Amino acid sequence: MGLDLEYIGGQTPIDEDEKEGLKILTIATRKELDEFEHQNIESAIQWTLSHSFRAEEVLSEKFVRRLHKRMFGNVWKWAGEFRRTNKNIGVDKHQIGIELRKLFDDCRYWIVNRTNPEAEIAVRFKHRLVSIHCFPNGNGRHARLMADVLIEKILSQPVFTWGSVSLFQQGEARTVYISALREADEGSMESLLTFARS
Repeated sequence: MGLDLEYIGGQTPIDEDEKEGLKILTIATRKELDEFEHQNIESAIQWTLSHSFRAEEVLSEKFVRRLHKRMFGNVWKWAGEFRRTNKNIGVDKHQIGIELRKLFDDCRYWIVNRTNPEAEIAVRFKHRLVSIHCFPNGNGRHARLMADVLIEKILSQPVFTWGSVSLFQQGEARTVYISALREADEGSMESLLTFARS
């Protein structure tokens, strides 16, 4: 029995060879996959809440990979590994490391020079991280948790609520979120900031 996935707006399809990285072979549907991933993500959130992190640690390729592995490592063999294929979103697969280093450097500059309020720094970081699209799957959820770690552990502000609902299912909140992302793609962060705190 293979993994049969249906995608909703804004989701990046998983390639057939990436599907072979599924660790739990009894998973056959999107709903089952979402449930197992959700359990794994909850465990990763608890890990972030119980640890303190320094800015140098969070703003590193090692931490980006480590957090993704904590979020998806019980479900996917390739968790924490950068994608090896190009997708319908994101930079070329060979540019992921380079673009991440640019993002880390920019974020350090934003923090040191207080270029924007703390929430905007974290949301800008999240938006850029998603646009790089480091991994085969889970980039949005990963980037939101990265932003939460950044805002709470480094910038000493409350974590975001991200609409206070699950965003991996179709619904009004996801529609608002996708619209806010598109506005951010055009350079306006206002709607994404509002959504992050809603």
